[in-house]
Amino acid sequence: MTSEHDRPATDAATDAATDAATDAATGPAMGQILTTGRGALPFALLDGEPLVALASRALDEAGVVIVDFTVELAGVRDQGRALVLHDPLCPLTPASFLRAAVEFAEDDDVVVVAVQPVTDTIKTARHGVVGDTVDREGLWLLSSPVVLPASLVAGLDRWPDADDLPALVARLRVQCEVRFLEAPVLARRVEDESAVAVLAALAQEQPAAVEE
Repeated sequence: MTSEHDRPATDAATDAATDAATDAATGPAMGQILTTGRGALPFALLDGEPLVALASRALDEAGVVIVDFTVELAGVRDQGRALVLHDPLCPLTPASFLRAAVEFAEDDDVVVVAVQPVTDTIKTARHGVVGDTVDREGLWLLSSPVVLPASLVAGLDRWPDADDLPALVARLRVQCEVRFLEAPVLARRVEDESAVAVLAALAQEQPAAVEE
């Protein structure tokens, strides 16, 4: 969960960015599918397909060139390309949203982090005693992707450690400007196989969004 005083782009702004990104070339961004540190869950099946395969297909449809950690970083760094870190635990993130995030990062030269609003009730707790309800305004759940602009990639001396994506975002916020972009509902994160089943049911209710 992330807290931020500056709200991410609104739904209207996100839709506008998505439409613009759909109509324009995104440029030769590079992308990685983050599987390490996530156990076997990236290989769980959603409607018969591994989560990692769904995430990879979305990146490909977004026009992002997928590379893995065996590729020399210098080969990416020296090409002046943005880097898209896509978490397969958000397997149904639409390709149109991935394109919008890349365009946002490239146009504004900032790190773009996909987030979703917190909808659960959050309570404080002290010494085992449940306290007041926390205002959810400004609380956000981390989604996917995280996009690093080419200017930041140019200064990297190693691939980003994205095993713990919230920790990576926390480090990035200390180092550079980070903007939050509100992700669509299908970009929700799954924490276990029961959540995969819930996401599959949600996708059945929004088939058009899955096909983007």
